[in-house]
Amino acid sequence: MSVSVRDVAAAASVSVGTVSNVLNRTDKVAPATVERVLRAISELGFVRNDAARQLRAGRSRSIGIVVLDVGNPFFAEVVRGAEARAAEQGLSVLVGNSDDSIDRERAYLDLFLEQRVNGVLITPAGADLSPLARLQNLGTPVVLVDREDPSPVLASVSVDDEEGGYLAVAHLLETGRRRVAYVSGPGTISQVAERLAGARRAIAEVAGAALEVIEVPALTVLHGRAAGEGIARRPIVERPDAIFAANDLLAVGALQALTMLSDVRVPEEIALIGYDDIDFAGTAIVPLSSIRQPAHLIGYTAVDVLLRGLDRESDAEGEGSEQDRNVRFRPELVARASTAR
Repeated sequence: MSVSVRDVAAAASVSVGTVSNVLNRTDKVAPATVERVLRAISELGFVRNDAARQLRAGRSRSIGIVVLDVGNPFFAEVVRGAEARAAEQGLSVLVGNSDDSIDRERAYLDLFLEQRVNGVLITPAGADLSPLARLQNLGTPVVLVDREDPSPVLASVSVDDEEGGYLAVAHLLETGRRRVAYVSGPGTISQVAERLAGARRAIAEVAGAALEVIEVPALTVLHGRAAGEGIARRPIVERPDAIFAANDLLAVGALQALTMLSDVRVPEEIALIGYDDIDFAGTAIVPLSSIRQPAHLIGYTAVDVLLRGLDRESDAEGEGSEQDRNVRFRPELVARASTAR
């Protein structure tokens, strides 16, 4: 039989209200009484019914986060950053993997609403942000992760992906390459499109440089390998002399196809650069150059932005400054052996 608050109150010779204060507002209770109640809780094995408490409060002690691919080390590190900041505030994080599916994303959002989460962090699967704006209007704060809202109605924590694309291709051009292939995921993914815009800007600055776009269905190692195999099968004169992959998983797949499934030499014949700088980029068979994003800091900061918004909401301080609501980090070039001259 479960132990109730009344059982604890009787064992500690205090009122039910005093037990409630010990559980929720310890500062309102004398230290000796707190000690007596905690001893009774320990001896009886009392476990708080947090679900009932959440229903009464209207909010849980959790935050929901939805990412495009939890198997991608970049997003896994974003989640770790969010969990670290949430833990500092005594909050838990519920994780959803949309797998780039709008339907799965919607199912997770519905689940989070049922759980009465304090707010939602999300890397949206689609371009339409209006459902998220409606969610916020219904009282559940939303912070975009690795994405910006052009409105901007929604708060966000992102990286300047156009600048990242520019840095990647400018680096390839500086090493003497002129025929660059951009292995991209679906153009509907905003980050992919922004990186392409940056790549095109870099190409436009160098006479004789050309950019080819090779779009693959998803940002995975397998699709990167397929793109690499296609390039390796071309006659040498028709191959690019450099590849910019939209993320490191694609870059790893392309590297496998070029160096393990064919005899193309990286970087002598084809230079290769990825994006995200995930942990194993530097330990690949040819260490991969990449554009670094501060994944852990992105997740950590996204929770911070959410919490600041909740504080303003409770203190009736208004919406806060644009800098408080929309944080943008700058990417960083990490040059390794795969793009050596």
